[in-house]
Order: sequence, then C-alpha cells, then structure tokens
Amino acid sequence: MRIIAGSRKGARIFTPKGLDTRPTADRVREAAFNLLGPGAAEDATVLDLFAGSGAMGLEALSRGAAHATFVENDREACRTINRNLDKLGFDNATVLCQDALTALRADARHVTRYDLVLVDPPYRSFSLQNTMIQHLPEILAPDGTLLVETAADEEPELPLAKLKSRRYGAARLTIFEHA
Repeated sequence: MRIIAGSRKGARIFTPKGLDTRPTADRVREAAFNLLGPGAAEDATVLDLFAGSGAMGLEALSRGAAHATFVENDREACRTINRNLDKLGFDNATVLCQDALTALRADARHVTRYDLVLVDPPYRSFSLQNTMIQHLPEILAPDGTLLVETAADEEPELPLAKLKSRRYGAARLTIFEHA
C-alpha cells in the first residue's frame, strides 16, 4: 500500500499482519478523496474510525490535514499506525487504541468536532452500529463532511444529508453532511 497524493505521495505504508483488518485499497482511497473533492482534507481536523493501518487518515495528513485522530481497537493495528506516522514523519496525529463507540462518546461529551470523519467499519456491520450512528452527527463540525466505506451492497443511512454514494468493486463510498 502507498500514499496516493500530497506531501508523502508514493510512500509505502505498513499494514497490520493477519486478517483482522481490511486496509482500504489504493484505488478506493483515491476514489474517496476524488469524491470528497480537491482540498477536502486541507487544514481539516480528521477522525479516522476503525482506522486499521491508518491509510485513510494518513492520506488526509499527506493532503494537508491539520490533525488526524486515529481510532482502532486492535493493538497490532495501533502499533502499525504509529509505525506509519513515524515513517512518514507526521507528528500532528493522535492514536487512540479503543473501540469506536468509546471514542465517539468521549468526543460528544467534550464537544469535540471534526471537519472530516472517515468511517470504515468491518463490512456488513455498519447498520448494526446503531449507538455509534447516533453520535456521528454530534462530532461532525457544522460544515464538516463524513465519508463511510461499506460493502458495495450495504447502503448506509444516517441522520445527515447524503450527498453521494458510489460503488467501487466490493466497496461503497457514501458522503454525508449536516442538512
């Protein structure tokens, strides 16, 4: 895997060993940032939920994000994200090794808002995350954007305005914002 664009374009990144994570393919990451539009990550505060290798958040940092918070509950994946941050020389990031719901509840309680939220849960599980879904609008900045990656046949629904939804092979990318 590699960074697609920005200051670290072409840099290879580490992925966690094993089958517990499913890193977002280069092609899908490129499509995601194309859907978000040019400059979507620039100066943004980014939240990468179910971060895995951190590829999506790292891509945002490479494209000029001000800060990225990575949330991942797998310890090996957290170590991999930290290795990638060190390798790429990013110090404007936080890695939280905890489950997504715990992180969202804390952010909602502390009124933390993000300009760009990237959500990539295990395929076929997004619609099962009802408690998590209710917190997503609370942590999205008023003019923020939320990108959800799901299985191609899973159409995510949120209490936010759906802007775009596109299939890319086995993946679906859906973009939301406040109405």
